[in-house]
Amino acid sequence: MKNSVKLILFVLVLAAGGICVGQMEPNEIPQPQKSVEAVVIICKGMIDDGLYRSIKRRTELALGAGVDYVIYEIETYGGFLESGDSISKYFILDVGPRAHTVAYVNTEAISAGAMIAVSCKDIIMRENTTIGDCAPIQLGAKLEGVEREKTESFVRATFERAAEANKYPKTLLKAMVSMGTEIYRVKNIETGQFEYYEEHRIPKDANQFDIENKELVVKDNELLTLTATKAAEYGIARAVVKDVNAALEFLEKRDNVEFSRAPAVLKTNWSEEMVRWLNSPAVMGVLVMIALLGLYIEFNTPGVWLPGLVAVICFAIIIGSKFLIGLANWVEVALFIFGVLLILIEIFLLPGFGLFGFAGIVCIMIGAFGMLIKNPPDRLPWPQTSFDWQWFLSSVWSMGLGIVGFIILAVLLRKYIPKTVFFSSMMLAPAQAKLGSEIEVSITAPAESIKVTLKAGDTGEAMSRLRPAGKAKFADAVVDVVAEGAFVDKGAKVTIIEVRGNRVVVRQTDR
Repeated sequence: MKNSVKLILFVLVLAAGGICVGQMEPNEIPQPQKSVEAVVIICKGMIDDGLYRSIKRRTELALGAGVDYVIYEIETYGGFLESGDSISKYFILDVGPRAHTVAYVNTEAISAGAMIAVSCKDIIMRENTTIGDCAPIQLGAKLEGVEREKTESFVRATFERAAEANKYPKTLLKAMVSMGTEIYRVKNIETGQFEYYEEHRIPKDANQFDIENKELVVKDNELLTLTATKAAEYGIARAVVKDVNAALEFLEKRDNVEFSRAPAVLKTNWSEEMVRWLNSPAVMGVLVMIALLGLYIEFNTPGVWLPGLVAVICFAIIIGSKFLIGLANWVEVALFIFGVLLILIEIFLLPGFGLFGFAGIVCIMIGAFGMLIKNPPDRLPWPQTSFDWQWFLSSVWSMGLGIVGFIILAVLLRKYIPKTVFFSSMMLAPAQAKLGSEIEVSITAPAESIKVTLKAGDTGEAMSRLRPAGKAKFADAVVDVVAEGAFVDKGAKVTIIEVRGNRVVVRQTDR
């Protein structure tokens, strides 16, 4: 009997235990922490095509190593919207399905920086940082009317895509792009959550929404820019932390994961930074200025090759940097080089200026123009979208600054440099007209014969081989000259046929 009672009690205990286990909710069962890998990728400075390529390279490297979390540390005031859109699409469409993306705002994520931040699944902000203000602007021009709406509509769609993909408040993200609409925060009584509505879309159901206590969060004349605290309050930032380590701790606690080790930090390498630096408007303007100045000095000092070499190096840097960021394709580079070759043929083989020189200039202009616009080799280099115009006008602006700088320096060189002892033997000074057909030109000669009066018909001797530029001696003076026709050997007799400005043109003669 006692054994039967014990058996019955044992069965009842088992049944009770089974009932308890059966009634336990799945999410109440403790789950072991999952060990994961993370990487931190630095996104700093101007957002351009160089940064996009660098982010893509580093991200693919990290994904290839099997990381689970990709944390993008953002420090930027923005840049080119097209580059921002490329990064945004890459984060959402390519990286998102393979890893968990996190934007860690270390200082600020403004304009295109906000665009790439909201394209990550999570935004975690450091204390006292900011995010927002992505209204499109156009360098050197003002976007108005249809053009502004055309650009803004695209940017708004980019933010809406990010809001849908990563569950951010769509209305607030829209307020980062466009002004003109008031945004209110209204509490949903049924869910206890706050929701955001434009003024004309505020719900009318007072039973479901606390309409009387609605809060204005964005005025109609404002672009939304949020501090870290406000971003967290409005549901844009998932957390506000002190540093990146605190961000990792937040992710571990929320996602019930454990990072197996401190994440590696991937920065841009020196070559990527160099290409981005070379393509910055200020540096590009300086390169254009130095290149044009080198050509100017070379054409005004026959026989001096160093300025021409400097110009060639500058043009090579300009073309190479444009090619590396995808602005210059092989057709445009080939056209530019072909144009240079045609001009060299015109200068050294066909004295004067004719078809080859004109064709060379046209090829150089087409090639240079094409490098200002992102276009495939099979498409004409002409801006098609507002983003293309942004690239184009920015490049024109930097080149324009370079040209203005060149003009100023050229005037100073022409006026002051020939008067110095060092440069007087290298540059031709401006010619000064004399009586009749005589003209005063600069020469390279001893100090006692700094200037000499020359005119058409004067005869001298070639002091170096003229090909076609070189030096010839007239009386006691050695003058920089340019030969017309075939090259002239050293020691041959030459006659001045024309003095054009500060350019002395000679021809070989038998007398």
